Amino acid sequence: MDVITGTEMIDIPAGRVTLSDRRTRRSWPVDVAVCRIAAYPVTQALYARITGLRPSTADGERLPVEGVSWWDAVRFCNALSEHDGFTPAYRIDGESDGEGIAWDASADGYRLPTEAEWEHACRAGTAGPHYGPLDEIAWYRGNSDERIHDVGGRRPNAWGLHDMLGNVWDWCWDIYDPEVYGSYRVLRGGGWFDEHWSCRASARRRSHPSYRVDDVGFRLARSLGR
Repeated sequence: MDVITGTEMIDIPAGRVTLSDRRTRRSWPVDVAVCRIAAYPVTQALYARITGLRPSTADGERLPVEGVSWWDAVRFCNALSEHDGFTPAYRIDGESDGEGIAWDASADGYRLPTEAEWEHACRAGTAGPHYGPLDEIAWYRGNSDERIHDVGGRRPNAWGLHDMLGNVWDWCWDIYDPEVYGSYRVLRGGGWFDEHWSCRASARRRSHPSYRVDDVGFRLARSLGR
């Protein structure tokens, strides 16, 4: 992988995924259109190249960028879109709790995956909690030595996506539960410091869009067929 370019995208077929929430014990089906999802989380090299910033606690070109908020990820998506000649996916008006942002679904630029796209891509046609033996596919508390690792160091899923589970949590586009948590956004995938039960295809976490911590990053998506 060229970590300086770092935008290798995988075509994800259309499908249907059933999302679930353990807190509310709800489940709901979502149809997912064809899209593209990045094969790797955004690296520190790519983030620094586009923004000139190095927010991460750890230091390494091939490490996933972390210490980035949802707002940071959204701004990065637009900046990378402009750099690569695509139409930015987001219209940004202020930064108040994520309310001043709109997703232009007709744009061809980079964006965050929806959580339905994320889970559909993570599962890659599988139905269990993991797309393979966890020690082979993910960096988590049981094998990470409690530190972050270079992207691509674990086995990818059947569609060629690495680090969908473990290493860093991925920000998603969606609001988690607006009636209870307001503007909190969805996080998926588990991280290097999490126990195995947090590194599951169905596991959901939430946080404020301004939240930054050393086990949260993001990966890119793009729409197709528009």
